[in-house]
Amino acid sequence: MVGALVWGGLCDKMGRRKCLIYVLTIDLVFSFLSCFAQGYGFFLFFRFCSGFGISGAIPIVYTYFTEFLQMDKRGEHLSWLCMFWMLGGLYASFTAWGIIPHYGWGFAIGTEFQIHSWRVFILVCLFPALAALVGVIFMPESPRFLLESARHDEAWMVLRQVHDMNWKAKGEPERVFTVTNIKTPHTQDDEFIEIQSDTGTAFQRWTVRHMTMLQQVMANVMSLSAPELRLQGLFLVIIWFCMAFSYHGLGVWFPDMIKYMQYEEYESKVRVFHRERVERFHFNFSLVNQIHHEGEYIHDKFANIEIKSVKFENSLFENCYFEDIRSTNTFFENCTIKNTVFYNTDLWQEKFKNCLMENTTFFHPKKGCHLNFQEENDIVIYLVSFLGSLAVLPGNIISALFMDKIGRIRIIGGSMLASSACTFLLLLSFSQGAVICWQCLFYGVSVAAWNGLEVISVELYPSSKRGTAFGILNGICKFAAIIASFIFAAFIGITKIIPIFLAFSALVCGGLLALKLSETREKILS
Repeated sequence: MVGALVWGGLCDKMGRRKCLIYVLTIDLVFSFLSCFAQGYGFFLFFRFCSGFGISGAIPIVYTYFTEFLQMDKRGEHLSWLCMFWMLGGLYASFTAWGIIPHYGWGFAIGTEFQIHSWRVFILVCLFPALAALVGVIFMPESPRFLLESARHDEAWMVLRQVHDMNWKAKGEPERVFTVTNIKTPHTQDDEFIEIQSDTGTAFQRWTVRHMTMLQQVMANVMSLSAPELRLQGLFLVIIWFCMAFSYHGLGVWFPDMIKYMQYEEYESKVRVFHRERVERFHFNFSLVNQIHHEGEYIHDKFANIEIKSVKFENSLFENCYFEDIRSTNTFFENCTIKNTVFYNTDLWQEKFKNCLMENTTFFHPKKGCHLNFQEENDIVIYLVSFLGSLAVLPGNIISALFMDKIGRIRIIGGSMLASSACTFLLLLSFSQGAVICWQCLFYGVSVAAWNGLEVISVELYPSSKRGTAFGILNGICKFAAIIASFIFAAFIGITKIIPIFLAFSALVCGGLLALKLSETREKILS
């Protein structure tokens, strides 16, 4: 959210290409550092900084790409650009599915530095950003930005480069660029301050330049409330908020609801053991979904087994031996553990709550985060993410083909109203499979509204304000997503009527309001 607001404004003053290089570099550096963060605090800090960079790329990319497109194909090509969001989602979910859930992945460097599968996943996710950064370095600056900055010669050279490249791709490289005059836009009075190299210190000159730029960015933000932009801007803010609130809210609700259904199914099959006494027994089979009250385990051996969703309460372990144990959601509460050895297990301190330990030793404990791909229901969550990303493909293709034919307004309004109808089908979802089906249907229908919103948002505003406006709208989108995440998650396990009603109301409100927007299909970018 912060990155979209900051970089959206800066790209209107510093340039689209330069800011895009900055944000991709920030994302790469801090994502790479987060791969090796050993503390939770450092990891959150690095991820925040990475998000500050990558969130700023969204308004810049749409603004940058728009300013190279011809009017009659603008909506179609921007919709194809939106499809790469889907491809990124598929890449992330597919690699997460293939890398993270495997138990035992990873290695240690020394005694403290742990590298596990989720770190490898973050590293793999760097590759698209690295490829994008390399590509942008060889891209020219937006000619419209150059014209707005009174850099007319550079704009002419970029247009000539684009002309030659396009005709070469069409097999006619002999075509000559015949444009000799370019109609320059009416720009604001030059607000830059020329500072002589011998004026003040280097820090003072740097401060003056950047304070001047900050003032220009703030003035650009305030100019969005101009009479000719005010009403349409307000409509866009409301529509973006409604769309993001419902989409991201349900995006949180779908996987959480599936996890809750899994939990309910598991709870219905729990086995309870009360005051059992087991002596000199070798546990060589898995313990799954059990509760043991006030048990006594004397001279027992637990070796090479999985302990999954098991709770030991007020139990006694004496002269026991645990070896090669893999555990998930397993805890010992108010237990007494005497003369017991834990060798090569992932039963660490957090899993023993209010336990009394006497002469108990831990050898070669397993540290880090481990998920079992074979046993865990988490595979369903990866499948949900993958199918959700794949489900938007038909909506992307349809919206791209019809964006310039039927217009942005009908695409946005029709998609949001159709998505609101899809939310009612969630009332009929009583199984994990039904929730996944309705999720895919909702994502497939609603993606057309996202594409239309992103197209119309960059077309409504002039080049001098385009990045700033899109950054604000994208920041509002992230703000709505944060609010929706808390609200929708709060009703998991309580009721599904309220989240569905909230999503339905937001989509209907946004869809009807979208019909009041001005059509920009035949608008020449100013």
